Amino acid sequence: MVFVVWRRFAHNHRISKTTTNRVRKPRGSGAPSTTGQGGSAPHEHQPTDVRLGHIVRLLMEHATVVVSGTKIAQEISSHRSEVWRLVQQLRGLGVDVAGHPATGYQLRSVPDLLLPEILRPLLRGTIFDAHLHHFYKIGSTNTAAMAAAAEGAPEGGVFLAEEQTAGRGRGSNSWQSARSAGIYGSVILRPVLPPSEVLVLSLAAGLAVQAAIQQVDSRVNVDLKWPNDVLIGGEKVCGILTEMNAEAMRVRHIVVGIGINVNQASFPKELAATSLRLVTGSEWSRVELAAALLKSLDREYRQLIEDPNARQSILQRFAERSSWTRGKHVRVEDNVAPIEGVTEGLDPRGFLQVRTGKGLQTILSGTVRER
Repeated sequence: MVFVVWRRFAHNHRISKTTTNRVRKPRGSGAPSTTGQGGSAPHEHQPTDVRLGHIVRLLMEHATVVVSGTKIAQEISSHRSEVWRLVQQLRGLGVDVAGHPATGYQLRSVPDLLLPEILRPLLRGTIFDAHLHHFYKIGSTNTAAMAAAAEGAPEGGVFLAEEQTAGRGRGSNSWQSARSAGIYGSVILRPVLPPSEVLVLSLAAGLAVQAAIQQVDSRVNVDLKWPNDVLIGGEKVCGILTEMNAEAMRVRHIVVGIGINVNQASFPKELAATSLRLVTGSEWSRVELAAALLKSLDREYRQLIEDPNARQSILQRFAERSSWTRGKHVRVEDNVAPIEGVTEGLDPRGFLQVRTGKGLQTILSGTVRER
């Protein structure tokens, strides 16, 4: 079997098809460990202890009062010393929790962590509300999601990380995933589609990102660069990586990975990247944006699998909302010879068309740059 990969991340300039071996599902009990300094944090590459989310949710529901350690212990079926250990782990994650085992605990501020207990109430009615997985630190959310999908994980699984240590960028470059500064997530989908339709799904994901950003702040002018870079002011704010496990005529599963630069304060100049904070001058709620993104992606996906006219709608909307699909002077670089010309829209499958000196050419893959 072959994984067909369209690689598009926020710092990635290349689109390519590759084959890869099946990856092993990450193992781990999810039990965090103590660091001993500045609170404690979960082990790398293991799911965050679900009890942390339960505690945060409980404290949020009783925001105006101090919640006793005994009550918290009852809620998570544990004891007060374990509550203290878990509170220390929350502090290690940056959650501002006041209090002590003898007096009780209270949130000083609502944490901007992408914990399932915080996100799930915002996602009710979507395919993503039942299978949320959170990691304090992970190599790659796409790798974890592909492994889980190969093991039979259901459609709608969401893998979110506060930090990635092996985010994938162009070629051998890594993709920077600053801790709790962006949205680094992947979703598992199992559409009844032929492999030839997967690019349309990637374009739909770009539309979902654009809609989510503008839902939070309609003043932000978001551009789409084929096939799935999301730009603001010509600089990258988001990228999408779509990986597929398929047979010749049917898709087994698809993982759509989305990385959004949200609250990063700076980037190396050579990356030509930006963040929503840099664009707007203020910090964004990652929770609000992640919820808007998943709800928007849910709408696009449902339309694609339920509406026979959805594919044409996606292609039309992508072309209308992208300055790159028509009239852009570009240079396309791939593993053969570069192509230069002017973009002339998308073909019925969603591939970019470029008018060159040799006629109209269809771009299946490659790095598209403005000339």
